[in-house]
This record gives sequence, C-alpha cells and structure tokens, in this order.
Amino acid sequence: MSPYVRVRDFATMMRDHHSDLLPAWLDRVVADGLPTLHSLVNGLRRDIDAVSAAFSASWSSGQVEGHVTRVKLFNRLGFGRANLDLLRRRVLHSP
Repeated sequence: MSPYVRVRDFATMMRDHHSDLLPAWLDRVVADGLPTLHSLVNGLRRDIDAVSAAFSASWSSGQVEGHVTRVKLFNRLGFGRANLDLLRRRVLHSP
C-alpha cells in the first residue's frame, strides 16, 4: 500500500473521530513496511492516550493558528524597518 493511501486513511479517521480504528491502522502501516511513516507510528504510539483523546475532541485550534500566522507575517513584513508600535497597530486594525 502506498504512503499516500495510509495518510489519507489517517486523515479520514481523524475527521470522522474513529480513534477505535487507530491501533489497527498503526499495525497496517508497520506491516506494509513503509519506512517513511514508521517515525509517525512510533510517535503516535509513544502517547497513544493523547492521540486518542485528540480524535474524540470536537474542537480545533485551526482558527487560533491562523491568527498566529497572520501576526507572524506582519512581523516579518516590518522586520528591520518597524517597531512594536507599528506591529501593534497593524494587528489591531487589520481585517
């Protein structure tokens, strides 16, 4: 099986909140001999309780991460030319 298919299956499990399918998915990835995904599998197994809890959570931090990315962009745009006051104005007065 290709790594693309396994990653797509993982994304589907996350989207549909099927943490019960995770152990079987981990075993299939190892059995497929996909070395590109073995590091991911090892990391997931190290903290399987947290991963399972994340699957069952109904909220996402995506919106917060979007705002953080926007602030970082403003900071980079003014790098070397602006100070904290200009960054503050750009962040507070941007749409």
